[in-house]
Amino acid sequence: MRRREKFVVASVVSTLGLIGVQYTFLEIRYIAIAIFVVFTYLISTWALADDLQPHERFTIIPFTAIYAAAVSLFYFLLPESFISQAAIVLLFGVGMYALFLTSNIFSVAKGRTIQLVHAANAISGLFGVLISLLFSNTVFSLKLPFYLNMLLIGLVHLPLIFMLLWSVNLENRVEKDVVGFSMVLTLVLMELALVLSFFPLGIWYYALFIMSFFYIGIGLMQSFIRGRLFVRILVEYSLVAGFVGIVFLSVVPFK
Repeated sequence: MRRREKFVVASVVSTLGLIGVQYTFLEIRYIAIAIFVVFTYLISTWALADDLQPHERFTIIPFTAIYAAAVSLFYFLLPESFISQAAIVLLFGVGMYALFLTSNIFSVAKGRTIQLVHAANAISGLFGVLISLLFSNTVFSLKLPFYLNMLLIGLVHLPLIFMLLWSVNLENRVEKDVVGFSMVLTLVLMELALVLSFFPLGIWYYALFIMSFFYIGIGLMQSFIRGRLFVRILVEYSLVAGFVGIVFLSVVPFK
């Protein structure tokens, strides 16, 4: 079977799995989602097996599984509207195929530079922001204590940040700097989740603030790893941070 045919099959099967999860009993819904995530990881390994190296099983493959977890958990929170649920299912299938193409580029590009890597980095960054938004929304929708919010935000974002930073240089090993940067940014997001837990905001505001700082942190760290952290880039991200701060001050009820 050709590689792109594998990607289509894996995308369709994963989409059917997403639909199937939503028809499980509520009592076992989260167990079903966990099984679905593991299944997505396994089918992604099959689809990308041709050029897969051992270290890529935790630097490339988990991206699709994390995406599947984010969408399936968010899908669970949607109102029972056929249009909204159908739209999510369609976007999930298209997204899975796009991630398979992106992961394939990362896999075949190791050790050399190809033009498509820049596009793949942009696409993976876009999906990273989407995953951060959906997961953060899910976490704060559960109305958990502040320490669980902090813990879950950290558990979700650490592997996501790690994969996005590793994909910058596509090394055949995992550099200590990538691990260190991943832990630092994860800690920042955990602290942000801790602080936000004490403010009476709407769920989408929580998710948007977490996502915004995730976007800023990833952008700065990727630029640093590339050796392109210029003043212009610092100014651009500082403006984004300033805008986010203004929005935060405008929505917080200081009473």
